[in-house]
Amino acid sequence: MKKRFFPRLVMALTCALLLHLPAHAAEVTVSAAASLTNAFTELKNLFEKQYEGLKINVNFAASNPLLKQMQEGAPVDVFASADQATMNKAVEAGLVDAATRKDFARNTLVLIVPAGSGKPGKLADISSLGRIAVGNPDSVPAGRYAREALTSAGLWDGLQARLVMGNSVRQVLDYVARGEVDAGFVYGTDARQMADKVDVVMVAEGHAPVTYPVAVARTGRNAVMGQAFVDFVLSGEGQEVLAKYGFARP
Repeated sequence: MKKRFFPRLVMALTCALLLHLPAHAAEVTVSAAASLTNAFTELKNLFEKQYEGLKINVNFAASNPLLKQMQEGAPVDVFASADQATMNKAVEAGLVDAATRKDFARNTLVLIVPAGSGKPGKLADISSLGRIAVGNPDSVPAGRYAREALTSAGLWDGLQARLVMGNSVRQVLDYVARGEVDAGFVYGTDARQMADKVDVVMVAEGHAPVTYPVAVARTGRNAVMGQAFVDFVLSGEGQEVLAKYGFARP
């Protein structure tokens, strides 16, 4: 009787210990818009320090490709989009928990040119430029904002032959920084990252507000820690990090 009891006791104690270590050696996958790369990398490092053994895997890309990855079954615990439309699609598809959805940051859309080059005096003046980079509106929120702004100004249709489409807002930033195009539309936070290589000409208007929503995704394996990360982003400390990179409170 005693011989049978001892192994059972050891097994019970082992299971109890495992149950009390939910965050130890755990992993959380965060898919976030490309414009969040610098801010979320710092947030990830700070968050990991709060939980021994926790590893945050971050995946940065344009919002629509991130959505598609989840639709195809990619394991994601947190989804942060650069626009409301993409998050709406995630909610409608049941890919995120709608109850956890929160707006956590605001941004601006700006027109930039290679550092030291001529600056258009007004938005209509870009019609005289050779090549203008924008994010692909079909997959990049910044591209959709740019299309809205240019359409509002009556310029979109006339610029089609001059537009160079980028796969993400960061690719557009690189095109301008390397002087491969004459101008481009990126977020204000992106322009700050390469202030020595690009000049901001103006803040674009005539588009929907650039607000960022975040939510716990349903395709991952660690919703508890996913919610903890969302809470951290929304916390005072998280907002300070976002402000450091130029994001405003929602």
